[in-house]
Amino acid sequence: MPHYPYLIIGGGMTADAAARGIREIDSAGAIGLISGEPDPPYDRPPLTKGLWKDGKLESIWRQTEGRKVELHLGRRVESIDVQQKRVADDQGTGYSFDKLLLATGGIPRRLPFGGEQIIYYRTVGDYRRLRELTEKSRRFAVIGGGFIGSEIAAALALNQKEVVMLFPGIGIGSRLFPRDLSEYLNQFYRQKGVEVLAGETASDMEQRGGGMVLKTRSGREILVESVIAGLGVQPNVELARKAGLTVADGIVVDEFLRTNQPDVFAAGDAAFFHNPALGKRLRVEHEDNANTMGRQAGRNMAGKAGPYHHLPFFYSDLFELGYEAVGELDGRLETVADWKEPFREGVVYYLREGRVRGVLLWNVWEQVEAARKLIAEPGPFRAEDLKGRLPR
Repeated sequence: MPHYPYLIIGGGMTADAAARGIREIDSAGAIGLISGEPDPPYDRPPLTKGLWKDGKLESIWRQTEGRKVELHLGRRVESIDVQQKRVADDQGTGYSFDKLLLATGGIPRRLPFGGEQIIYYRTVGDYRRLRELTEKSRRFAVIGGGFIGSEIAAALALNQKEVVMLFPGIGIGSRLFPRDLSEYLNQFYRQKGVEVLAGETASDMEQRGGGMVLKTRSGREILVESVIAGLGVQPNVELARKAGLTVADGIVVDEFLRTNQPDVFAAGDAAFFHNPALGKRLRVEHEDNANTMGRQAGRNMAGKAGPYHHLPFFYSDLFELGYEAVGELDGRLETVADWKEPFREGVVYYLREGRVRGVLLWNVWEQVEAARKLIAEPGPFRAEDLKGRLPR
């Protein structure tokens, strides 16, 4: 049974960032990493962004093994004994540890039909599969109007593919954006050649000839060659739950990213942490959180304890539009829009009870830190107080 002072379960950006954090403090302690993916850790954002433009696949690898990390790939951990500090995987291998990090990420939500014919887009394996399909297929359906759906629909359209995009909401990104911006995106995507079917829910799928027919609840039939779904993820907490760790909307951690077992930590998509600026617990599924939280978890595991009070930001590219955002973005909140050019460049503030809870920087750059400071201010703010507040 191999023994590691530091054992990491998960093979994503968080896991790699944790290894980096450990190495900042401890240059010699053995690190083991167990991942269900066959590939070593890689950057995830290029899978829906840069790799569909001019990015090269070799640019995504994070070179984790170069930090003296032993990678155990293509293995799924089945049990954790937190008392004996042991882990067992699906191949019958056991591991012991001094400190353990759960960087188990999220599990894509799936439809009750279609099976493996639908690509639930998340991994580099999914990218390879879809990239191969684009070489022989012309018409694609994208189910979902959120983060992944909007990016992959744009990526396919930029690669001269016919794209049908369907989702139950009123508009693209409707959970995040104010209604008028979300509905503008519908028209913007249509101008780019994407067939946008707002208010449509996929209900079934069948093979017909050499293609697939996607059926909707309204009775529509959509003939395509391939189907991609981006329906969000659920935090991968089952392993933590079976180990007796506290679980809510994710694995509950304290400000030092420890679970209710002091030598077991959690970070990344699956971690449920308290953020002082918002005064609430969050679970964040984006790159900045994966990198920053993972690094802090690694440093904490290696004995350089520090609290995680970071308020993560996230970003996206939608054709020539792009944004950065920080805090709570919820289309149901009160919003104040300060447009330099309507829907093309400006800032949207999200408020609750007079306090700024989130900021959307729409084609506005290098303002994330200023937005964080604004969110930390107690307010109260009126709409006129926010006009012209950003960019600084």
